[in-house]
Amino acid sequence: MTDTGKTRAQELLGDTAPELVRLTDDVLFGQVWADPALSQRDRSLITVSVLAALGRTEQLRSHLRRAIDNGLSTDELATAMTHVAFYAGWPAGMTGATELKKITQE
Repeated sequence: MTDTGKTRAQELLGDTAPELVRLTDDVLFGQVWADPALSQRDRSLITVSVLAALGRTEQLRSHLRRAIDNGLSTDELATAMTHVAFYAGWPAGMTGATELKKITQE
C-alpha cells in the first residue's frame, strides 16, 4: 500500500483498467509473490533479471527498489546485471546496470 491507502497498481491505473489492477493485486502479488516456495529475495532477483533481459525499464526501476527492500544488495544486483549481459545480451545488462545506478543515486 502507498501513502494514499491504494496499491501501486490502483494508483497507476485507477479506473482505466480495473480488471488488470485486480489481477495484479490479487493474483500476481496476492498469490504468486506470496507463494512460500521461493523467498521474496529470490523472486526479486528473478524478476529484475527477466525485466532487464526484456528491456522493461519502467517496471525494472520499481522492482530494483523492491529487490533492495527484499534484501538484495546493490553489489548483488550489479553482479546479476553482469550475468544478464552474457545471457540476454550486452545492451540488456548495461541498461539494467544503468537503471540500478539511477535508483541508488536518488
